[in-house]
Amino acid sequence: MTSILTSAFDTWSFVLWFSILSLVMMFGNIIRRKVMLFRNLLFPTAIIAGFLGLGVKYLWYYLPELVSFVSSTYSSDFLVTAKSNVIDFNDFLQVITYHALALGFIAMGLKTVKDSKTRKYKGRPIKTGLLIVNTYLLQGIIGLIFTIILGYVFTTVAPYSGLLLPMGFGQGPGQANNIGGIFEANGFVGGQAFGLAISTIGFIWASVAGIFYINRRAKEGLIKRTSKETSQTLESMVVEGSKEIPVSEAIDKMSIQIIFIFVVYAIAWVFMSLLTKLIGDTSSFQQSMVSLVWGFNFIFAMLFAIIFKLGLKFITKKGWMKRKYTNEYMLNRLSGVLFDFMVVASLMSINIEALVDTGLLLTLFIITTVGVFATYYYLRYTTKKIYPDYTIQAFATLFGNLTGTAPNGIALLREIDPNFETPAADDLVTGSSSAVMFGAPLLIITGIIYMPEWYYLWISFVALVIFFVVFNYFMLKENKK
Repeated sequence: MTSILTSAFDTWSFVLWFSILSLVMMFGNIIRRKVMLFRNLLFPTAIIAGFLGLGVKYLWYYLPELVSFVSSTYSSDFLVTAKSNVIDFNDFLQVITYHALALGFIAMGLKTVKDSKTRKYKGRPIKTGLLIVNTYLLQGIIGLIFTIILGYVFTTVAPYSGLLLPMGFGQGPGQANNIGGIFEANGFVGGQAFGLAISTIGFIWASVAGIFYINRRAKEGLIKRTSKETSQTLESMVVEGSKEIPVSEAIDKMSIQIIFIFVVYAIAWVFMSLLTKLIGDTSSFQQSMVSLVWGFNFIFAMLFAIIFKLGLKFITKKGWMKRKYTNEYMLNRLSGVLFDFMVVASLMSINIEALVDTGLLLTLFIITTVGVFATYYYLRYTTKKIYPDYTIQAFATLFGNLTGTAPNGIALLREIDPNFETPAADDLVTGSSSAVMFGAPLLIITGIIYMPEWYYLWISFVALVIFFVVFNYFMLKENKK
């Protein structure tokens, strides 16, 4: 049987698949612009496109049955290979989800977020990093409480599957896909689809609950929403600073940004390859650690992006490099593109059949509902303590990010702070960087929680609680003046 990948047109397969992603995004954007409900809820185009693409994928997959129902005599090579082509396409979607997440984090990590006058980092990067990780821990605790209980009722529910709540809510579809895949490979049937379903529900809650919060604060007279989406005039200094390389000379400035991103990713790959060889794979614990390293590729990617950025800063300070090569505006645009493709690909790759189970559906409903309310009220309390001078802006940004993705948080922030006059947007970037350091315990827990021995589950649960209490103590502790 011939499919796209084995035909004479195999070199066109990736072009065609990227074209499909681009088309659904284009139509998703048209739908968002024309349907007022989506615009009012600040639904990202990528979410609409992902659902649209998911429908297209299943229509393509079941097209032979539909055609056969209409005409039992009609046949073509396209219909014969439809199912195998969709399976190949789904593998491609998972590859895009996996790598676009890490590449997007590299673009974020290469940015320098400093005040132009004081040259100090804006906002509260350390406390924001702690708050992000604490929210992951809270979501993990809540998820595990219910999946441990429901695991006794439904055999299809893995007791450790609750840890996918912070992966889907807090870290988004890319990580839900990665860790869900690891869980599925270790016995949780439908783990990948379960994780992606959590992230999808998180997107919806980020929009609905986020807009509810903004509207409530606006009615109270505390903030004012922007009346409509407006374009911003781009100043030349944003794209070409006085000490930066020109936009176009021997090599285009955007090309430099892309080169840096892939160089950093290659360095991260070399490190992860060496690390996994050092760990080995003779025992089940070693195999789980190896899976974890590759599953958390975005953490290593962002870590080396920060190291690379510090390296550029060092050689500039020494005078070995005279001009600044990174550009924050271009890196922002690149991360936006990568995250858009990641979100669309992740939603389109959901395997709906894996979720047609009463136990999984009930578990999904309970942990996402309780999880979003816990996240909402936890952030309401903590943002008042940590960001007393811009509480509402900080809540909108962090809630959108910790139930959806960074673009959700930025979309909510733009409604009340369109010119980014508060440090809330900068907190998101710098806080995500520091969260990599504080998130190490969660990384280790993710690698052992699904081990067959019963005590790994309970050790992981107790560790989550302990770290949540300790990190909250340091986060809410007032700084000495």
